[in-house]
Amino acid sequence: MNHPAPVEVTYKNMRFLMTHNPTHATLNKFTEDWPLDDGAPPSNQIVDDSLNLVKITFREEPGCCIAIHCVAGLGRAPGLVALALIEGGMKYEDAVQFIRQKQRGAFNSKQLLYLEKYRPKMRLRFKDSNGHRNNCCIQ
Repeated sequence: MNHPAPVEVTYKNMRFLMTHNPTHATLNKFTEDWPLDDGAPPSNQIVDDSLNLVKITFREEPGCCIAIHCVAGLGRAPGLVALALIEGGMKYEDAVQFIRQKQRGAFNSKQLLYLEKYRPKMRLRFKDSNGHRNNCCIQ
């Protein structure tokens, strides 16, 4: 099976690397592993865990890149990246188009419907010290 090449997605101060399955040699580079059924949208728990990891990582390690993998690199990984972009302030349609420009074939119809219905809680937008909204993940 031909897998697409890893793709970097950058939005504001967030950087992600979407990739297909890691090898046994690179698996130890991944800090978390959340099983998700192929072709399915993520559970609420996986969304919460993923967004919390993103928020903490970009606060503690400015400039880092978070690698997210799935078997083919076309559905589950782009889906979690899209959720982070949406939580960071991007509209769902823009997030899908942005990712598809970099990764052709990303998302299936179930995943698109999930993203369309997803209602962000703006978890990746922060208030600055003056109480104003800051669209960046890093302050």
